[in-house]
Amino acid sequence: MATPYVTDETGGKYIASTQRPDGTWRKQRRVKEGYVPQEEVPVYENKYVKFFKSKPELPPGLSPEATTPVTPSRPEGGEPGLSKTAKRNLKRKEKRRQQQEKGEVEALSRTLDKVALGETAPCPGALQVPQAAPTAASEPPDSAEKAKKIKNLKKKLRQVAELQQRIQAGEVSQPSREQLEKLARRRALEEELEDLELGL
Repeated sequence: MATPYVTDETGGKYIASTQRPDGTWRKQRRVKEGYVPQEEVPVYENKYVKFFKSKPELPPGLSPEATTPVTPSRPEGGEPGLSKTAKRNLKRKEKRRQQQEKGEVEALSRTLDKVALGETAPCPGALQVPQAAPTAASEPPDSAEKAKKIKNLKKKLRQVAELQQRIQAGEVSQPSREQLEKLARRRALEEELEDLELGL
């Protein structure tokens, strides 16, 4: 926006008076020949800034039409922006989660069928906590998975035994709720381990 100049009878130039946003008026100002208002002074740019501004954005010889982004067609049932591998991994995760839920339900029903009320003996110094269902599935399809489940069950039983020894030795004076649940699951873990070892 160019600043409006007013020339008087003597030939002097003035910047005309203008109104401020609050309604007050600015006085007219006298300016010398060659005066450039502050808002019209070009911003200083060093040689590096000028060089990079003058540099073309595209490599030489590349047409702008070739750089227009192609909108990928959205595959049916897929989420946008995911690669094939990511979609496959999402499907696997979902399937694994459903199998785990199904396995937990089956294991819980199996445990409830087997467990009698007098069978679970409380650990010394520990409160009686209702048994939780083991997380392993009831019948894995192949022997490799069975071996893996057996290994995991043995590890859990080893952790339960270590926890029980620590409680008996007095290292853990007040066991937490999770620790008590872990101790209460011992019998169910042992039964599941026996079932898997017999089925192997």
